[in-house]
Amino acid sequence: MRAIVHEGKTGFEGLSVKEVERPSIGNKDVLVKVHTAGMNRRDVAVVTKRHQAEDPALIPGSDASGTIEAIGEGVTKFEAGDEVVINPGLGWQENSDAPPEGFEIVGLPDNGTFAEYYSCTEDHVERKPSHLSFEEAGVLPLAALTAYRALFTRGQLKADQTVLLPGIGSGVLTFALKFSKALGARVIVTSRSSEKQKEALALGADRAIDTNCDWNEELSDETVDLLIESIGEATFEKSLNVIRKGGTIVTFGATTDDQVQINIRQFFYGQYNLLGSTMGSAEEFREMLTFIEEEQIKPQLDRLFKLEEYKEAFEYLRDTKNFGKIGFSLKR
Repeated sequence: MRAIVHEGKTGFEGLSVKEVERPSIGNKDVLVKVHTAGMNRRDVAVVTKRHQAEDPALIPGSDASGTIEAIGEGVTKFEAGDEVVINPGLGWQENSDAPPEGFEIVGLPDNGTFAEYYSCTEDHVERKPSHLSFEEAGVLPLAALTAYRALFTRGQLKADQTVLLPGIGSGVLTFALKFSKALGARVIVTSRSSEKQKEALALGADRAIDTNCDWNEELSDETVDLLIESIGEATFEKSLNVIRKGGTIVTFGATTDDQVQINIRQFFYGQYNLLGSTMGSAEEFREMLTFIEEEQIKPQLDRLFKLEEYKEAFEYLRDTKNFGKIGFSLKR
């Protein structure tokens, strides 16, 4: 089978498309013929920061949609031909305060989804939502699950609240925008790009401001109840200054420096809540799929690449050119 493989060199130079052995399946496993494999910023991090040249060859990728090609003898939930999506989380079945020991994400340390076939246990796939195409379903899992847990499990967003999404444009934040509006919440976004501000407004955002502006001044007439922070050092102080007293910041990532400084006296006098979040459980994954099916929510699909266009795809995501999700089409 064809796959994107990282080996031999660090960074993007270690990427290539090559023929590799099709994965085998065990008693409780399913073999998925991949139709679409979604990309996430994690994939860029895997090949630029975490996967070194001396490490074994790796197929990256955490997201995919496709059809069941074959099943193990002990599989009871699926049959050949079923249309499915991959749950990118491994070893986290029931919702809990934090992932259990041993939790992993598809695509590191084991092989991921940027290949024509992917195998896993039957407990790590779910049926594709009927209203989604394979292209839409393939870019859904990781980002949608991350947004769902950040907003609802951790952030406890309510319909009468206002949520601020700094740095709109990523897969997670475009899902957060759509999820929040489906709930009935007010949504404010920021972006350095005027075009992305316009696109967010077209998707239903109630207000869009420039990330580089004075948030306190621009939002002096707003009450921000929940803020989803994924930028890190570059905006964290702004985030803390604009959230209402007693409000909540949920952080799931850092596209700028990881280290942030806060005025701890300001923090405790403001009675703020700062919560970490990452991915989600299989239970939340199923809840998220039900939610998007009930609300008929679709991913914001920016563009799809062929496997051979891997370099362009990785650079496109690294440079934050996307508004919404991108991925690879493996349909022949």
